[in-house]
Amino acid sequence: MGIIERRGEIMNLLHGSGGVLGNMHFTLDGSDDPSNVLNLMALDAYVSGAQPHAVVRALDMVADDVDLIPEGGSLVRSISGASFLQLVTGDDWTLRTQRWRDGSGQAVVTAVTRERAEEIAAYLTDRTGSVEEVGEDKVDMGFWYRSARGPFRSTRSISAPRWPEIERNYSSSAGSALGKLMATQASDVAGRLVLFHGPPGTGKTTALRALAREWAPWCQVDTVLDPEAFFADPSYLMEVIIGSEMDLVLDADLNPDEPRRGHWRLMVLEDCDELIRGEAKEASGQSLARLLNLTDGLLGQGREIMVAITTNERLDRLHPAVVRPGRCLAQIEVGALSALESSDWLGGDPVREPMTLAELYARRGGTDPTTTEAPIPQQQIGQYL
Repeated sequence: MGIIERRGEIMNLLHGSGGVLGNMHFTLDGSDDPSNVLNLMALDAYVSGAQPHAVVRALDMVADDVDLIPEGGSLVRSISGASFLQLVTGDDWTLRTQRWRDGSGQAVVTAVTRERAEEIAAYLTDRTGSVEEVGEDKVDMGFWYRSARGPFRSTRSISAPRWPEIERNYSSSAGSALGKLMATQASDVAGRLVLFHGPPGTGKTTALRALAREWAPWCQVDTVLDPEAFFADPSYLMEVIIGSEMDLVLDADLNPDEPRRGHWRLMVLEDCDELIRGEAKEASGQSLARLLNLTDGLLGQGREIMVAITTNERLDRLHPAVVRPGRCLAQIEVGALSALESSDWLGGDPVREPMTLAELYARRGGTDPTTTEAPIPQQQIGQYL
């Protein structure tokens, strides 16, 4: 708003002398719009102290036709535009909801008690998001991206195999290293960087999904969909780091009876060749420096956070600072299976040379990319049709 007056009570509060904040007075100028008014009205009971407890929730996958008015609530204001806002009040609570065109949203609830605020918030989260429940073969994974209004995190339940189910998909050397990584516990973490390198089609992403499931009891795994923007924009980077920490703390407070996942987080960055190859410092400016700072620099101090990177580059083409001793918790080459391992994977079919996992699945499915098809017979040129 242009000027907000609260009868001098804000200054008293800032100086620690207490006071009651209520009966807000404000003036409007040409820069204000209806959303400013709605936002102030939503906070009136909170400012006055009538509803001293507030809960903020991010909403995921909000359908256009979903009703976000809890039982007993009355719609006070609504705004339609780039987003849809509603102000709803009940006997002892106030709710402001906002939904954007991409299906995401936010809810701010104030109430006379924390329990009442959580009850209203739970009503909203139950009516939004995916209806799919996490099964035994799935794990919750977060997905970060920068939207038009800033960093946003969406949660999805993804299919994730157990490591013993897919171990034979990897060569003996890669399988041994991956097995040790899968068995890692929070107390075993030394380095903060997990690096999977190798040619396309060797199963790096599948291994990460299995890792998310094996580490689920103590580590939250999030994927950054736009890693270039993530490291190029300090505000995006800090929002993800601090925002994720707050989500974990809030989840622990709201669900004290559920097993805690722990404070560790793993940020997954896929196909980041440009970020970590030898000439990355010149090509991507400060992005490489911020990555290294996050893993073991000042930015990473005091935070239980790891970074997992997949790349198609060979190890000798990566920046020396990335692969130096002590930085990596695991540095694993995920390559093709040998001819003998490939033959065993196919159930004894003869194989003459190493094959990637993608090639093995293609061959088993009848679309072997290594098979050369017979050329099409040459046809004589006829008359025009």
